[in-house]
Amino acid sequence: MYIDAIDLPRQATRLFEMQRAAYRVEAELIGDGRIPTLHETLEEMLAAPLQWRAAYETAVDNDPDVVVGAIAWTVDEVLDIDRLFVAPSAARRGAGRALVTAALDAAGPLAVIVSTGRDNLPALMLYESLGFVRDSDVEVLGGLWVTQLRRPPEARCPGDG
Repeated sequence: MYIDAIDLPRQATRLFEMQRAAYRVEAELIGDGRIPTLHETLEEMLAAPLQWRAAYETAVDNDPDVVVGAIAWTVDEVLDIDRLFVAPSAARRGAGRALVTAALDAAGPLAVIVSTGRDNLPALMLYESLGFVRDSDVEVLGGLWVTQLRRPPEARCPGDG
């Protein structure tokens, strides 16, 4: 597996379908289907001013490499992870960790923030294992709670350089 930039216009339909499938899994985990990215259109996804990276599985037998997940963020005073998703068929095989690590590398000296469903324990465990700490729980819609996490630039994890 490797991480690289993605040709968003060329890969948009595949990423859009993967995003939907992954956020349906999160909706089941948190018991609420009102996750905003689950309901955005392809056009809205393409219009969002995000920087994207994708996780690719290396192909065999002359097949092209396959995208198995993606991460997208914005940068202002912090790097804000806007979305992270992995194809359900590739879940729990390291793509999510590799994608978040790529965002941390891109952040350089900046802090990194992210929000995820308060009851999405796999995502919370991933972020915390990479040095994120919980900031707060926020009710973004009536009964829909997210946990906001932050990783200060000085945070270090096992394996950090």
